[in-house]
Amino acid sequence: MTATAAWGATAPDSGLNPLTIDRRDLRDEDVAIDIAYCGVCHSDLHVARNDWGRSSYPFVPGHEIVGTVRAVGAGVTRFKAGDRVAIGTVVDSCRHCDACEDGEENYCREGVTGTYNAKDRIDGTPTYGGYSAGIVVAEPYVLRLPDSLDMAAAAPLLCAGITTYSPLKNWKVGPGSKVGVIGLGGLGHMGAKFAKALGAEVTMITTSAHKGDDAMKLGADHVLLSTDRAAMKAAGRSFDFLLDTVPVKHDVTPYLMLLDRKGVLCLVGMIDMMESFHSGLLLGGQKAVAGSGVGGIAQTQEMLDFCADKGIVSEIEMIRMDEINHAWERMEKADVKYRFVIDMASL
Repeated sequence: MTATAAWGATAPDSGLNPLTIDRRDLRDEDVAIDIAYCGVCHSDLHVARNDWGRSSYPFVPGHEIVGTVRAVGAGVTRFKAGDRVAIGTVVDSCRHCDACEDGEENYCREGVTGTYNAKDRIDGTPTYGGYSAGIVVAEPYVLRLPDSLDMAAAAPLLCAGITTYSPLKNWKVGPGSKVGVIGLGGLGHMGAKFAKALGAEVTMITTSAHKGDDAMKLGADHVLLSTDRAAMKAAGRSFDFLLDTVPVKHDVTPYLMLLDRKGVLCLVGMIDMMESFHSGLLLGGQKAVAGSGVGGIAQTQEMLDFCADKGIVSEIEMIRMDEINHAWERMEKADVKYRFVIDMASL
């Protein structure tokens, strides 16, 4: 085991503080990574505070990880010391169910091993995330980070990026598609970038008029204020696909009325419960409400390569490790454009 510096929570109300964790010795298939940057996801905060009731402590957040390979196990063939790599939300799965064999490890029948707050499938030790100096991950779950991508700005792609890229690809968004992105935040800003890069006509749907200029800079063709009843009515039945990134309970009824025939509203924000809605909004036009999590390893690599080809990265604000508790307070107030990234050199 290797003692590794980290920041984590020891209880739901402890906040984050420095601590030391153990990283396992290299197995044959393992890749040891020195972490350069780690993105800050709202899920980090939820798990640290045990908002979902299944947190284990000590808890080290962070699943938007980029860095360089420090060492590899004897059986590793795709990576070597010095390579630029990335780790997302999944570090293992059963590897033999239909989902895993289809490259959708994120939907593993036996349950994925999360980058944090999970247990290693071999020895049962806890998994700790990227708010740390280094991490050890099995080769099949390590991603290649293209050289052209700025390392810090690429970090949020590992969660915010793939969470929005995956549904756009799975529902075949492309030229001729009319897409609405609901909510301009960490997820929404990536959704707008991806939808535009895929060739869609993109509308940012927001409650905040002051976000209009930012939306256009991010690639949106139009801005629709959801608080403007006349504008919402005029936009009725005009969208093929709506990407709903709102992370709190909200009424989807006004958005369902925006869907065209056979349109889909896809939820990607982590929400416990939703407001009810009238089923007739779906029956009148064979519309659908769907959900999507992160993508599998192959699709995440595809997304990183797509970003390199199109010059897409996240809009970030860099912070030091000791600024994380204040950053979480700001994140709760949506006071960030649009993703915090921790410079792990500050650890």
